[in-house]
Amino acid sequence: MRIAPVIKLSDDQRDELKRLVNSGKTPIRVVERAQIVLLAAKGLENRDIATSLGIARGTAGKWRTRFAERDLPGIEQDAYRSGRPPRISHTAVARIVGKTTGGTPEAESHWSRATMSKVVGVSESSVGRIWRKHGLKPHLFRSFKLSRDPNFVEKLEDIVGLYLNPPENAIVLAVDEKSQIQALDRTQPGLPIKRGRLGTMTHDYKRNGTATLFAALNVLSGKVISACMPRHRHREWLKFLRIIDKETPPDRDLHLIADNYSTHKHPKVHQWLDAHPRFHMHFTPTSASWLNMVERFFRELTEKAIRRGRFASVYELVDAIYMYIDKHNTNSGPFIWTAKAADILAKVTRARRKLETITNL
Repeated sequence: MRIAPVIKLSDDQRDELKRLVNSGKTPIRVVERAQIVLLAAKGLENRDIATSLGIARGTAGKWRTRFAERDLPGIEQDAYRSGRPPRISHTAVARIVGKTTGGTPEAESHWSRATMSKVVGVSESSVGRIWRKHGLKPHLFRSFKLSRDPNFVEKLEDIVGLYLNPPENAIVLAVDEKSQIQALDRTQPGLPIKRGRLGTMTHDYKRNGTATLFAALNVLSGKVISACMPRHRHREWLKFLRIIDKETPPDRDLHLIADNYSTHKHPKVHQWLDAHPRFHMHFTPTSASWLNMVERFFRELTEKAIRRGRFASVYELVDAIYMYIDKHNTNSGPFIWTAKAADILAKVTRARRKLETITNL
């Protein structure tokens, strides 16, 4: 008759087993084995452990015996399998993942493979493989800012409603200015792209002035009304509103989506809007310019026509901008907005809760 080995745990062993069970990074099979050992330490028989965990009695006996013979490594490594067993234990993997997601190294802003390698005692290449496997990239970050606008919900629903269900006999325009676009020229000519070699550009440049692009994106057609001006004061904004008024059918209402820049709310702008009742302004919440669809157009303009360009003067820069916009309008299509207001609000709410949790620690 076989007698199940008696399991007695030290405080350190019990703490480590509980950590494996409670960690969301521990493989499920190791969690199950740790639960078997913890129940065995309470004096439960294999059949009772099997009933409690919903597993076979033989499975409970196997990992109970393995722990008694080999301690923690006995349940962290799978025996009797083909191939070389892992050189890094699940405990070490869990420690690397936990440290990466749980804080930063002393006197440094983020983890590197070299820093983690010294702290945990594994090779840098192993740290890199573990990070890739778990989707961790501590060297990268994503910027964000949550809007604290007290009328965030109302403004969100208003703007998304315009995208998804625009008013009849009206034109919805996403409007903004891209200011301080620099006319940059490189100090030396770059090498062209060729097989096996990237195109090159010098890291330094000469500044040849700036321009501001005013743009109004027709949400339905994708066409852009534009004007480049030296500055972006309320005077230039009024001038652009007059251009919009001139280039749109006079019998259609215009719904303009814009941010909260003070230029857009200048008293003289209010006077002009009062005299032109077909213009209806819809302002995005503060710190939520991502709701303005024209930002997508600005991003494409920057990537495709400006970032790698060489401009010896502002005039060359403006010509390149207008050339891109003309091409865009010739082949334009609608910018499709798919996110519903409720989905965006749920995501923002989750982010706020996480931020509050962190700030309250």
